[in-house]
Amino acid sequence: QVQLVESGGGLVQPGGSLRLSCTCSASAFSMYAMGWHRQAPGKQRELVAAIESSGATNYADSVKGRFTISRDNANYTVYLQMNSLKYEDTAVYYCNAGRSSYVGSALKYSFDFWGQGTQVTVSS
Repeated sequence: QVQLVESGGGLVQPGGSLRLSCTCSASAFSMYAMGWHRQAPGKQRELVAAIESSGATNYADSVKGRFTISRDNANYTVYLQMNSLKYEDTAVYYCNAGRSSYVGSALKYSFDFWGQGTQVTVSS
């Protein structure tokens, strides 16, 4: 069973920055596509960023230019650097591990493993 442990959440003012980390227990970490979802109260869960085993990245339009996902395969860790944070970024952020595939020309992710989540609150 793959375990994912997130850290780095907290309270930050609008315009501030946070870096989330997620450590994976699997030695096959480098083979996984990794992602970060978030869920705010009363809202649908949203995939905000993903990084493939190749290092290719994808972002939700709502975070493009502000968030950066990266991975350290040697240390089985994926990061989410969040800059210029807004009130609407407030959510529980979940780390994911899985795989990506193309359905026709569309890239799809299937995340089999989830972390426990870390709270990010943007407030003045």
